[in-house]
Amino acid sequence: MLGGLGILLLFLSIGEAASALGIGLPGNVVGMLLLTAALALGIVRVERVRQATDVLLDNLAFLFVPPGVGVMVHFGVLGRSWVALSVAVLISTVAVLVVTGVVTQWLLRRGGRWFAQPGNER
Repeated sequence: MLGGLGILLLFLSIGEAASALGIGLPGNVVGMLLLTAALALGIVRVERVRQATDVLLDNLAFLFVPPGVGVMVHFGVLGRSWVALSVAVLISTVAVLVVTGVVTQWLLRRGGRWFAQPGNER
């Protein structure tokens, strides 16, 4: 498990370093994209990180405690800006749904091999 955690932290560090160069994306997002590419290309085997990721996913609820506390601490600011926040959440949710749908349709038209599951063959 420690090896898998080391791999995850390595990609996080690489992402943070790349982000510091001013690419316009947060380091954790860059690290996740690089890890996804490494997994897809076979540079990193899933078995190497599976145990560490399973532990993190099993305890995911604990990772939401700090943001929850932050929301409670700044509840006054959020209360004064609830209209703008609601509009932003609504617009971003619709945008994510539309982009996800368009990308999914595009991938399915290209052959759908990424979505191939037993029973879903055409």
